[in-house]
Amino acid sequence: MRETDEKALNNLLREGGLAAAGHRHVEDLVAVKLWQNPCWLSFRINFLALQFNEPIYRRFEKEYGLPRPEFVVLYSLGLSDGLTASAICSSSGFPKNTISRAIQKLIDKNIIRREVDQADLRSFVLYITDEGRRIVDQAMQPMVEREKAMASALTPAEQLMLSELLAKIVVDSPNWPLITSIEENEE
Repeated sequence: MRETDEKALNNLLREGGLAAAGHRHVEDLVAVKLWQNPCWLSFRINFLALQFNEPIYRRFEKEYGLPRPEFVVLYSLGLSDGLTASAICSSSGFPKNTISRAIQKLIDKNIIRREVDQADLRSFVLYITDEGRRIVDQAMQPMVEREKAMASALTPAEQLMLSELLAKIVVDSPNWPLITSIEENEE
């Protein structure tokens, strides 16, 4: 792609959604970050993630006494029981030490349990307990409701398209180049 074409495309992408805002008020700095930001995609994804996550995790810490890393471990096991700690780390983006501490706290609270992996006796597999299942089942409702509210500005076709596009980016993320020596040392 020629440099002028790429610049024009970047301008279109950055300004995307400006018409959709229409007459709705958008805070000044949010507007700048939405439409005058060279990193428009990461801002939009992060903004939405924070709008979803912050109230949800605050609520779960208050209701269940589970800080975010602990709930992330529990939720992962609620979706797919019998996971390793490394699988939870790679799917959550949290560092190993954060997940390890969360796992130990959940074990101490009898919300999950750890068993030796029969396929590899040097490894452990994590399972959700009945109490953990109860918490996940109760927590699912507000999460689903918040996600529905978040997606309500989109038509069903737009929701499907967004789902497909975001999944495509997530699946491709391991191919992104490393940008820091810290990332290289984490592998």
